[in-house]
Amino acid sequence: MSLLSIKNLTKRFGGVLAVNDVSFEVGTGSIMGLIGPNGAGKTTVFNLITGIYRPDQGEITFDGKSIVNLLTHSIISLGIARTFQTIRLFQNLSVLENVLAGCHSRMKSGSLRAMLRTPFQRGEEKAALERAVQALEFVGLRPDAEQLAKNLSYGNQRLLEIARALVTGPRLLILDEPAGGMNEQETTDLITLIRKIRDQGKTILLIEHDMSLVMRVCESIVVLDYGAKISEGTAETVKSDPLVVEAYLGTDEE
Repeated sequence: MSLLSIKNLTKRFGGVLAVNDVSFEVGTGSIMGLIGPNGAGKTTVFNLITGIYRPDQGEITFDGKSIVNLLTHSIISLGIARTFQTIRLFQNLSVLENVLAGCHSRMKSGSLRAMLRTPFQRGEEKAALERAVQALEFVGLRPDAEQLAKNLSYGNQRLLEIARALVTGPRLLILDEPAGGMNEQETTDLITLIRKIRDQGKTILLIEHDMSLVMRVCESIVVLDYGAKISEGTAETVKSDPLVVEAYLGTDEE
């Protein structure tokens, strides 16, 4: 069953066709990779899914409902969360405070309840703290909860972004180059974490340049080149596709 459906998605920036009539589906409970050379349009697709950009053409449906033209916070509330290619943390806040920031998308208390410190607001705050601690435990950062985010290693900052995304309660987790800056052991641990997240019933869509990670963890792969889809299938199917080989390595003439 498809959780996310992309149909004929197109996005232009002036004269540049960044995404060209792209279609694919992400099955519920699956791990799908979106790969391609630099400038292929991968992050633009993610930005279209999460409401940062609006498509010029095409349809995006999540759990059977169109999310085109929804604001980003509304998309998050439906159950889609993401991390970014460039780390976006509150560097001078603690690790725990960064995760708590993600909890606010699910909190219902307004400013008045917060000022009056109503029992409802205090209950929400306590539940948010529990969720944040559980998320840090899940990604292995519980011992670092009181550290400033900027003092974490680059790899652990990536994990912190994942923890912050997880506390929003996503059904679909979108990861944009989660292994960026990680060493070999950190990448292996990340693969284990991605599988653990899927085993919790979540669906994962990821962009990644580390082909070893993609081939080891992704059950299906979509390949983009110059904004267009050139291949789709299992890791074995994709890596032997001549169009994919040409996109990454070029032709003999080139």
